[in-house]
Amino acid sequence: MNKQARLIKIILIGLGTGLCNGLFGAGGGMIAVPSMVHILKLDEHDAHATAIAVILPLAAISAYIYFTNGFLDMDRSIPVAVGGIIGGIIGAFLLHRIPSKWLHKIFALFMVGAAVRMIF
Repeated sequence: MNKQARLIKIILIGLGTGLCNGLFGAGGGMIAVPSMVHILKLDEHDAHATAIAVILPLAAISAYIYFTNGFLDMDRSIPVAVGGIIGGIIGAFLLHRIPSKWLHKIFALFMVGAAVRMIF
């Protein structure tokens, strides 16, 4: 794949990730990780770590827009953010300890669980 085609794919993955994150408030990782693994051929671990780095600025910008439009509930956001920070630290330490095969399966289970929850 030439550099220009790869760059276009990367930008389209970013567009899909940002759109999903902006519309739904989360879920960009469910677009970014599989796209980076299957389209860009990144290792599973690298895709998860890269997705987190990509989603951070997306989440910050989305949160700012939600806040300025009065959609952000600070009483609930702060405790959830504290829990999220703790979970993020634990997850980052665990990421390199989980084999790619299992990481792929665990991520798939979370995706299926989220889909089922959204349907019902």
